[in-house]
Amino acid sequence: MNEISGARPLPSATPSVRSAASAADMAVKLLQPLEGLLAAGETAKAEVVALKESAQSFQLLLRLTLDNGRQTTLEASSTRPLAQGTALAVTALSDTRLLLALQGGGDKPLTQLDLEQLPVGTLLQGKVVASQQVAQAKAEQAVYRVVVNLLNTSLAGSKLSLETPLALPVGSLLTAQVQGSQALNFLPLSGRLDQLELGQQLAAQQNRQGSLEGLFKAMQGMNGKAGLPEGLQAGIDKLLAAFPDARQLTDTKGLAQAMENSGLFLEAKLLHGQAGALPQDLKANLLRLVAQMLPNLPSSSPLAASNVSGALAQALPAFVRNALGALGQTNARQQALSFPLPSKLLQSMEGEADLETLLRLAAAAISRLQTHQLSSLAQTQTTPDGTLLTTWQLELPMRNQQELVPLQVKLQREDSPKAEKKEQKETLWKVELAFDLAPLGPLQVQAQLLRGSLSSQLWAEHAGTAQLIGRELEHLRERLVAAGLTVGELACRQGVPPQGPRTQLEQRWVDETA
Repeated sequence: MNEISGARPLPSATPSVRSAASAADMAVKLLQPLEGLLAAGETAKAEVVALKESAQSFQLLLRLTLDNGRQTTLEASSTRPLAQGTALAVTALSDTRLLLALQGGGDKPLTQLDLEQLPVGTLLQGKVVASQQVAQAKAEQAVYRVVVNLLNTSLAGSKLSLETPLALPVGSLLTAQVQGSQALNFLPLSGRLDQLELGQQLAAQQNRQGSLEGLFKAMQGMNGKAGLPEGLQAGIDKLLAAFPDARQLTDTKGLAQAMENSGLFLEAKLLHGQAGALPQDLKANLLRLVAQMLPNLPSSSPLAASNVSGALAQALPAFVRNALGALGQTNARQQALSFPLPSKLLQSMEGEADLETLLRLAAAAISRLQTHQLSSLAQTQTTPDGTLLTTWQLELPMRNQQELVPLQVKLQREDSPKAEKKEQKETLWKVELAFDLAPLGPLQVQAQLLRGSLSSQLWAEHAGTAQLIGRELEHLRERLVAAGLTVGELACRQGVPPQGPRTQLEQRWVDETA
């Protein structure tokens, strides 16, 4: 089964969905008489078995299926080509002439879409079951009439008749986005392969990643340890010293700098030649740390190798894997898309960390940062109603006295499609935080901001912490109002936020702003 356009990328095109009932019909001349197979006016199903071009016409070999199940082949002469495999409905006009019409099978194909059932932005997947080139003048672009069998949404199994300048072979698989009741926009094959690769990488990274706190404890345990390779202790000290404390993260500039150095934007910095921004980047520093450790591993270590780049490839999570290597890892992929990422310690840290343990923990920490990056890409999309959703997910190391606490952050911006009566698009901001801060215990925060109005909910796993936060909410409200915000609901509950596509906060937000 071939993809659209074979090996070349599919260009973006917007075909109009129009009726093909009358224009697609054409009469053909049989090269031998029907001899009673069909009487004038009778119909049957047929399939194009072969096509041969001659000087002035096209010769078709049709496999005819009668109502009683009998099959036979007929040769016919046509002024227009029909792709091999095209399904047809044929009607006998006489003993030597047939009327052909594209037949997708089943009910009559749809000629327009119900936008209440399939809103603008909905992704449709389908398989081409019939294709026919429409007659055209020499100077005009070729137009093809095709019938597509829909494979997803509530219309799965239905047929759709449309026109397009793309020559879509019968059997092609396509993905298109609804642009209107009679317009679709085909998505390039490369984009779909990127999404497939992204989902598989998420599953692979989820299996390799480890929590940052495991690495932090190991690095702190290496402090002052004898026999460390030259420069390694200095690298560890530099890495630990760069982490901000809670007070720095309450300042807008300090928070912006911490997010800039979180590793989320490392590849973008490299792409734009911003080498000066790398010394403080968390992911870049972890990569440097790994490069310092690799040449000093014991020869007996399974990670040791004479070729440093080969050992690095073995130790670090590879960013690109075989596209078919993780197709079955759906659960891991879904876990990687959840927020917050769960704690995952690679091994017990009861004993002293050695160089090999530190290397493995650093590689797992890099994989965790990459999981956040890939999750950000996977959640950045256009929703079925046309809303543009942009996601930034990251993890910030934060000092809490002598402890290093990972702070997980997720920012989402939703830009609604511009309505005719609105002067500008609506922008909704969502913020989620997750951290475990002694002595408060695990905490999660969700907040939403729209048109200067803020609503938020907090969850604390410890009952005492939930009660403490509840008593301070009025003070938080006063500070938010003083900052110029309109404050809606503020609440704190014991437990963890509900999981699923719609949280309680989102449901109430819709009710309040409806």
